[in-house]
Amino acid sequence: MNTLFTPITAGKLRLQHRVVMAPATRMRTDIGGIPGDLMVEYYRQRASQGGLLIAEATAISPFANAYADAPGIFNDAQTAGWKRVVDVAHARGAQIVLQLWHPGRQSLPELSEGHQPVAPSALLARDTYGVGKNEDGSYEGKLFPEPRSLDTHEIDEIIEEFRLAAVRAKSAGFDGVELHAANGYLPEQFLLDGSNHRQDEWGGSRPNRARFLLEAVSVLTDVWGAGRVGVRISPSGIYGDMHDTDPAATFSYLAGKLNDAALAYLHIIEPRIVGPEDRETGYYAEPIASRQLREFYHGIIIAAGGFRPEAAEKMLDAGEADLIAFGRLFTSNPDLPIRIRNGYPLAPYQRDTFFGGDARGYTDFPAYAK
Repeated sequence: MNTLFTPITAGKLRLQHRVVMAPATRMRTDIGGIPGDLMVEYYRQRASQGGLLIAEATAISPFANAYADAPGIFNDAQTAGWKRVVDVAHARGAQIVLQLWHPGRQSLPELSEGHQPVAPSALLARDTYGVGKNEDGSYEGKLFPEPRSLDTHEIDEIIEEFRLAAVRAKSAGFDGVELHAANGYLPEQFLLDGSNHRQDEWGGSRPNRARFLLEAVSVLTDVWGAGRVGVRISPSGIYGDMHDTDPAATFSYLAGKLNDAALAYLHIIEPRIVGPEDRETGYYAEPIASRQLREFYHGIIIAAGGFRPEAAEKMLDAGEADLIAFGRLFTSNPDLPIRIRNGYPLAPYQRDTFFGGDARGYTDFPAYAK
């Protein structure tokens, strides 16, 4: 595992190894979306000297939330909670960035002060896993509530919410922020023509559909400066009824435009992972997304998607990515970099404790002891 443990600079992030903790929604906040003692301990356990932690999807608005007990970054109490997380990560020599999140049409009214979900277009996201499909191919039931189309002035207001969240993340002491533009959330809803049917300056042509994502990146960079902002994308994602008539062209266009953004990194979810509710059903695709987009994006690439250490090392050696993000393995191996480096056994993750709950399956996994 030599390449995984060579130093690297990603924008302004100077790292001693390339084992990144991926952002993973664990739904363990205190009331009000405030990171509490449980989250502080979780991140403390997983911080390593010279390592990078990407904190989980964090709502930028009280009117946009898809998961109960997911964190926010839109008030003082949440910001103070995150500062406690940052402080323990820094105390262990790690760097940590916050993933900023607006779920768009995946928002649930009961978690968003009763507000109807918003989206580029009033298109219902249906069950892309086929669970509710009838024999004739039609869908039975709805995966998400019906959204309404955003007015132009509201789009500007959401971009301002991203800016304000970035300011709060900076005041909490984070080392940077990551725009969550994957998994069928709002930036991707604007980007793909399957979810964006607008005919104004925010839709239609590929440059117009990419505008929301790129303007969000721009305001984040205005707050943080060059080399402190990352972007996460899922070129093969289908969760939330996401699709595009020409995804290769759309994502290669986006990757090319992001060269001008002075990012810290581009974070790419590989094809074997299709969404936050992915299940291991035997589906597997060779990790090709980073390999394909490397031709168009010339900065640092983080690849994510169910990697085992051997596959991660192979991908780095081939030059197809520069860092590897591990999600599921980090849930059950708080000392994952040490285990990989020394060839220690890896503890199996517990899928039934991924989302919500208490310390069980969250902070009760011990570090490896010989």
